[in-house]
Amino acid sequence: MRGGSLIENEKDGVDLFRQQVRDAAPLQHDVVATYRPKPPPIPRPRAIAPPEDAARVTLSESEVETPDFLLFARPGIQRRVLADLQRGAIEVGLEVDLHGLHAEHARQLLAEFLAECGYRHVRCARIIHGKGHRSSGHQPVLKQKVNYWLRLYDQVLAFCSATRRDGGTGAVYVLLRNPNKQR
Repeated sequence: MRGGSLIENEKDGVDLFRQQVRDAAPLQHDVVATYRPKPPPIPRPRAIAPPEDAARVTLSESEVETPDFLLFARPGIQRRVLADLQRGAIEVGLEVDLHGLHAEHARQLLAEFLAECGYRHVRCARIIHGKGHRSSGHQPVLKQKVNYWLRLYDQVLAFCSATRRDGGTGAVYVLLRNPNKQR
């Protein structure tokens, strides 16, 4: 008895479906969609090398002091923007972790990272350099190097040590030039 009612319900369902789609016309396809090759990928930007000749004339690594709290701003940076950077109020677009790397590898990675930031139009980035506790003599080697290297790049407008929640004196926030704006 139950089986009979199920068959009747199925017949009613099929009839209802056919009644609903009776005005529908089948689509006519004459041509199959042709294969379209994917566009070539957009190449990654090359690492930006700091201007070595100009840097040697104007700034040497021994002239750059590295205090516990880093702070650098190019002339023309507004105090409000610098204060926002110090508070961590500017959203970080990209981050790179350099601590534990050898200096030369860290320099190359930093150059690639800054090129990637320019490619992605990142306004603020965070660079983790570490505090130097495991370095010989407990001197923060990468912190000193990052402090010097960032000053060499024209696209770096300002940088300062991060807030405690983002690494404190073991990381820096970097304010980058808008690549869309003309100088």
